[in-house]
Amino acid sequence: MAIKHGSKVDKSFSASSMTDLMFLLLLFLLIATTLINPNALKLMLPKSSNQLKDKAMTTVSIQQNGASYNYYVELERVDGIAGVEQALRARLAGQEEATVSLHCDKTVAVDEVVKVMNIAKDNGYRLILATTAN
Repeated sequence: MAIKHGSKVDKSFSASSMTDLMFLLLLFLLIATTLINPNALKLMLPKSSNQLKDKAMTTVSIQQNGASYNYYVELERVDGIAGVEQALRARLAGQEEATVSLHCDKTVAVDEVVKVMNIAKDNGYRLILATTAN
């Protein structure tokens, strides 16, 4: 007479719920990364075939607003060119070889760009002019 054991443990594993979770996670990450915009200002940058891969420590943005200009350091609006210089000094104090990325709209006058270039030169910052790829 054979005695049967009635409590057999099923060793199989169902991975269907795991693949559903991974698909949802992948979908969430794809949607989240497309919504992230590193520069919230909408600027039409000039085109260039020479692109540098240098990392800037901070950004300065110039946007035309009618007859005047709006200046931003990172995403913080500053008052005029003097505000740009004060904000850069505060952010880059004590850093050697500080790099500043300049983002300016196509419609911005060259005079305004040169003012920011002069600030960078006077304070010893490296300046990169941001462009879009051709």
